[in-house]
Amino acid sequence: MIRFTLNGQPKEIEADPDKPLLWVLRDDLGLTGTKYGCGQALCGACTVHIDGAPTRSCQTSVGDVAGKNVLTIEGLQGEVAQAVQTSWIKLDVPQCGYCQSGQVMAAIALLSANRKPSDSEIDDAMSGNLCRCATYHRIRAAVHEASRLLGA
Repeated sequence: MIRFTLNGQPKEIEADPDKPLLWVLRDDLGLTGTKYGCGQALCGACTVHIDGAPTRSCQTSVGDVAGKNVLTIEGLQGEVAQAVQTSWIKLDVPQCGYCQSGQVMAAIALLSANRKPSDSEIDDAMSGNLCRCATYHRIRAAVHEASRLLGA
């Protein structure tokens, strides 16, 4: 039995400890907001927060999150999450939208640590999240807008 906190709620699941967290979230728990992109931790579509740090769930085994806090796109709440979501909508960031849950999770992690990031800090923090539609300029603008909404 693997115990962890998921989106603020205690969770207990019986699963192979080596099973990727992504598949536990999507298949076993029905949380499909976290996307499968490459399966090799290269694209960022599967980004979740583990103890506050953005982490690729496709390469993290569920056994590795025992006793930890896991936050998915479905569990977002709070000031930073609201600012990011508002700015994403205001600036019409998504095109196809597939990568956006990972993009949003990365942006929230960045703004939680640094409320007023520079362009280069945004680029560094977001560089592991690929967007096939190349909306990178809108993503960067939305991070700046979220920063402004946060009063930075």
